[in-house]
Amino acid sequence: MHGFYRVASAVNKTTVANPQKNALSILSLLHQANHQNVSVVLFPELTLTGYTASDIFFNQTLLEKQNSALESILKASRDISTIAILGIVLLHNNRLYNTAIVIQNGDILGVIPKSYIPNKKEFYEKRHFISGRNIKDKTTTILGKEIPFGVDLLFCDNQEMIFGVEICEDLWAITPPSNQMSINGANLIFNLSASNELIGKAEYREELVRTQSARCMGAYVYTSSGIGESTTDTVYGGHSIIAEYGSTLAQNRRFDMEANLITADIDLQRMNWQRISESSYSDEVESDFRTISIKKIPKIEGLKRFINPHPFVPSIYQEKEHRCSEIVNIQAHALIKRMTHTGIKKAVIGISGGLDSTLALLSTHRAFEIMNWNKRDIIAITMAGFGTTSRTKNNAIELCEKLKVTLRSIDIRKLSLSEFEAIGHNIDDHSVTYENVQARARTSILMNTANREGGLVIGTGDLSEIALGWSTYNGDHMSMYSLNSGIPKTLIKYVIEYFKSNQDIAHIIDDILDTPISPELLPHKDNEIIQETESIVGPYELHDFFLYHLIKYGAKPTKILFLANHAFDNYTKEEIKKWLKKFLWRFFSQQFKRSCIPDGPKVGTVSLSPRADWRMPSDTDMQIWIDELEK
Repeated sequence: MHGFYRVASAVNKTTVANPQKNALSILSLLHQANHQNVSVVLFPELTLTGYTASDIFFNQTLLEKQNSALESILKASRDISTIAILGIVLLHNNRLYNTAIVIQNGDILGVIPKSYIPNKKEFYEKRHFISGRNIKDKTTTILGKEIPFGVDLLFCDNQEMIFGVEICEDLWAITPPSNQMSINGANLIFNLSASNELIGKAEYREELVRTQSARCMGAYVYTSSGIGESTTDTVYGGHSIIAEYGSTLAQNRRFDMEANLITADIDLQRMNWQRISESSYSDEVESDFRTISIKKIPKIEGLKRFINPHPFVPSIYQEKEHRCSEIVNIQAHALIKRMTHTGIKKAVIGISGGLDSTLALLSTHRAFEIMNWNKRDIIAITMAGFGTTSRTKNNAIELCEKLKVTLRSIDIRKLSLSEFEAIGHNIDDHSVTYENVQARARTSILMNTANREGGLVIGTGDLSEIALGWSTYNGDHMSMYSLNSGIPKTLIKYVIEYFKSNQDIAHIIDDILDTPISPELLPHKDNEIIQETESIVGPYELHDFFLYHLIKYGAKPTKILFLANHAFDNYTKEEIKKWLKKFLWRFFSQQFKRSCIPDGPKVGTVSLSPRADWRMPSDTDMQIWIDELEK
């Protein structure tokens, strides 16, 4: 379903050196995973014997009973299409290997030996096992059958999923085997582990798994041995972690006294397309890996995953101050560089009392604070038009006064009327010409003021407006430096809230955030805004969601629609589809405006700069995207 797969990390209740008892716990969890439509379930290292069996690994009885228990699992799982990855001791050519065995529908698909064998402090694995890195044999015999064997195995469903397996210490190595697996196409890595508990180790372990998923540009599933392992010298907490591209999707509670299983729905299609857009991935050199095709696996019917409706906005509230400070610093230092390079001392900004001009002013003010420049050299101009209300104008004026910048008020109505007369436009005709004349009048005033004062016109348009083409060509579309061009509307709101820590302007910020988004170009009614942008182009939170998934992951319209329906419960499916169609139409038709936008700093991972991130012909046909949505 749109590239989503459900994976599981399972911690069975271990009985050291009792493979048959362990097999019963494994089968119970395997049935549970299959019932939940899990594609692949992972178990801890040396699942059947227990990791802490130590010198009993040298005993024939244990190995015979392990193989007998494995056989019973295979017989009992013939009707189970969920893939299980178990840990077993393998005797091959008179050598013992610590291995992972991949099974499905009662068959063994392959066996992967551990590459890095720890032999330090509490771990003495080289006493029992040898590394599988230099194995020459390509197969081994298990229960009378010849099975693919080696560290060069990958498993593929011939659709979106290619997975590889590494074992415990492999992840902690300087060069984990999963790096090479990922280079060769694996977008999902499984790690069977037996990692003991020490103070602070759980946090480090989770960070290691999470960062490795990011480095490999895929998903990473980790399972560690739990309750039942020997506590002679160490304690095992049974840590389960599922991560995707740098984010932890699921993590269990350690020290559970019972067997447990966690699941997560991972988006492998997203990972595959992300890799395509990353040149560093395609620059890596592939090596020789063998690919084993798997049988049909369970498919999920309903998505069990949180889809962030505001992907541009940090999801962890505790990070808000840090993230917002970073965004404002990026803007401020970008402006500082531009002004110092050009030798310009003054900044000219059109202030409307809306979100965009507010952030541009606040970030410019921060730049002047950093450099200890005179705040009076920030020239803020309010330009009342036919639709300007006292609410927005008063907020703009009060904000400028509190920040102690130079404030000027210029009424554009007289200038607009002379333009109407010059081109023969009827003032009662409130068409796009009526609006754009005002927008260009404002830009003309800003540019001419900047020339007269020796200043730099600061653009206020944001990333969402740039994506939609919601600007007047050569009006608010143009500036001398576009400070907000890398920030979408949903993030603009988030950052402005950060400035409420300044008590002098907190009440102004609150009212600006509560004011409907409007260009205020059409006449107001009883001093109330009648022209609301989101009723015309659609909700910005939807458009930002569409933009994020279209640009960052190359998602098809049908997948964007699917994700949006899952993420938003405040819109009907029909509304979401309507606004997605509107987004696609505007996005493709308005590239000509993006092709000549001014310079501006990139802030997040998505940018529409024609010089950096987004190169698109202005006359690209949009029909195949509309058709794909309609199907």
